[in-house]
Amino acid sequence: MPRSASARGGESMIGIDTNVLVRYVVQDDARQAAAASHFIETTLSGDEPGWIASVVLCEFVWVLESAYGYARNSIVATLQRLFEVDRFRVEAPALAWRALDEYRTGGDFSDALIALGNEHEGCGYTATFDRGAAKLKQMRLLIRAAAG
Repeated sequence: MPRSASARGGESMIGIDTNVLVRYVVQDDARQAAAASHFIETTLSGDEPGWIASVVLCEFVWVLESAYGYARNSIVATLQRLFEVDRFRVEAPALAWRALDEYRTGGDFSDALIALGNEHEGCGYTATFDRGAAKLKQMRLLIRAAAG
């Protein structure tokens, strides 16, 4: 059942999809960038912020890295700004900040957010086949058995 505005302390929010954030930041499609900018700058506010789900953050980082070739330091600065601006609310902000810290020091943002979220929910660890992700203390590498 959806949480009502009263369940969140009276705050009404508007969900934001990854593509809206990408257009706002990248400004590569004039029409969509203008619409995203207008929406974010005139519709969203501290009283009616935009909700950024964790999966949107993961997609956002992936798109900036892979589709647009943004440098890690630029992505770090962009995420930090999104986390600090009053017109946005980020899902699990403490975990998002910790994932950003991991990303800032060379880790993968999505892997960190997954591992931290799972840890927060009581998981002893997160199983993975990803050797890079397994470097996180909350992850354990599964070794595939040799076929027989």
